[in-house]
Amino acid sequence: MKQGEIWVVNFGDNNVGHEYKKDRPALIIQSNDQLKITNIFTIIPLTSNRNNRHSDDIAVGKDDTNRLYADSVLKVHHTQSFDKLRFIKKIGIIENDLLDQVKNYLKRHFGIE
Repeated sequence: MKQGEIWVVNFGDNNVGHEYKKDRPALIIQSNDQLKITNIFTIIPLTSNRNNRHSDDIAVGKDDTNRLYADSVLKVHHTQSFDKLRFIKKIGIIENDLLDQVKNYLKRHFGIE
């Protein structure tokens, strides 16, 4: 598992409020160094529902590299961490320019400059 990979992740069956649930694609955003020392991985979920897009969300077009099922959106405000056991299968990888957009968003989100 590496930063920039897209995996199908089990978000569980019970959600509260606007939390995602069930199996869905997610982008691993945790650094590769951190991935080596823990079994808890930080991700951003993707959704094919592009109707409720927030201004910070990042559009990801379906292609042969990411192998998404449909054009999707990275829901950057829903950054969360899950145990490695919730990761079902690797789908693909995200393009470097999109990963850079995610990293820039995270700097703003956490006030890191």
